[in-house]
Amino acid sequence: MGNKIVFAGNIIVDSVKTIDAWPERGMLVQIRAMTRSVGGSVCNTGIDLKTLDPSVEVAALGKVGSDDAGNFAIEVLRDRGVDVSRILRVDVPTSFTDVMTVAGSGERTFFNMHGADSALTPDDVDVASLGCDIFHLGYLLLLDGMDAPDAEFGTKAARLLARVRAAGIRTSVDIVSEKSPRFPGIVRPALKHCDYLIVNEVEGALATGLPCVDASGRTTPEALLAIAEALFDLGVKERVVLHCPAFSVARDASGNVAVVPSLKLPEGWIKGAVGAGDAFCAGMLYSLLKGLPDAEGMRLASCAAAANLAVADSVSGALDLEATKELERFRA
Repeated sequence: MGNKIVFAGNIIVDSVKTIDAWPERGMLVQIRAMTRSVGGSVCNTGIDLKTLDPSVEVAALGKVGSDDAGNFAIEVLRDRGVDVSRILRVDVPTSFTDVMTVAGSGERTFFNMHGADSALTPDDVDVASLGCDIFHLGYLLLLDGMDAPDAEFGTKAARLLARVRAAGIRTSVDIVSEKSPRFPGIVRPALKHCDYLIVNEVEGALATGLPCVDASGRTTPEALLAIAEALFDLGVKERVVLHCPAFSVARDASGNVAVVPSLKLPEGWIKGAVGAGDAFCAGMLYSLLKGLPDAEGMRLASCAAAANLAVADSVSGALDLEATKELERFRA
């Protein structure tokens, strides 16, 4: 079993604003509450996993600005037990996101400024010194330096992932739900050098071009398993895990599959959904790190996501392993 994971990529400071409803164009809506927290793949998954099991070595790798937001991000990560020695300071503003969260439903909309994240390139990663079991890179499509084209590998991210795998380290990537023509050209090259892919149903559909719903508009396990198979055809090596609000599915390289229903959370539980996908990813990466069966891993991952849904920001809902597992009482 492994015990160290490096999270590389987006380090973001989130300003989470809670509103009653999304306004019509040109109309006004009141902001009922506002909080500042860290966000992005590195902070969300890193803190969630470290909280889940403090004995796991968790390191952050990325870039922040020489500004107050950069100080805030580093301080929060350090206080939560994450190794910040691989975070570089640059003369570019720290990346930030304004997150508009609708009270009750948890539906959220993001306004992101790339900032220092855009300056991260493969040259900033000393692969020989990583010393980890899993290297997780996220988010593709929000890392301009990694998303840049590469003549040999397709993208700079794909080049980096190939180097990491050549060093004997398992790789994982995360992506964002961006419906744009550039999606396949950025995501697919990375999949060829990816051991694990843990994403939602929309991202899986965008990566493969396959529908995530049936003729009636319902997401089914069969549709997601077809997407998982296509993702292996695109190059994923060991494991694909896809999650949607109702359930999650996993498929490994041998064709073994598992399907786990989501939790049935009580009314009023959901305070926000920002970071829920990252929490699921953290739970699943922990399970892969520890060699747990896929079904057990998805149960843990869905509980981690449920803990996140109970708060408005992306990390303060994280619980330790025992408390996370207790949320199994809400299993549908």
